Amino acid sequence: MRLTDILKVQDIKVPLTATTKKEAIAELVSVLAEAKEVKDQQVLLNSVLEREATRTTGIGNGLAIPHGKCTGVDHLVVAIGKPPNPIDFESIDGRPVNLIVLLASPPDQTGPHIQALARISRLMNVDAFRQAMRAATSSQEIYDAVVAQEAGM
Repeated sequence: MRLTDILKVQDIKVPLTATTKKEAIAELVSVLAEAKEVKDQQVLLNSVLEREATRTTGIGNGLAIPHGKCTGVDHLVVAIGKPPNPIDFESIDGRPVNLIVLLASPPDQTGPHIQALARISRLMNVDAFRQAMRAATSSQEIYDAVVAQEAGM
């Protein structure tokens, strides 16, 4: 699976206006809703917030991957947001995040959901990719960096 199979430029928001974890999640859910990728925005938001309450999705290296499986979407969706200032996500490394990748899928699509989570993690393990994400100042630059990195994998 390639992230670019599901990611579109309109699913990326730079900069986010959010300053908190909950606001960032809500803003990315709204981005997906505006792009007509969501059946029920509130169900999706509740699902991701419930998952976040069980354990942080701030995985380190400035990245958070809030995610959920719910009936609020009928296919695998992803949204990326970059706040102008790092946001405290209660990350496992104790550092704030500067890139948030929200992922959601229907309950019956566990395989693709896990594959997408793994793909995002693999991308973020590449130092040059993390640097490109930090340097990006627009949605198009983030999308182009994802495309370029996946082309080399």
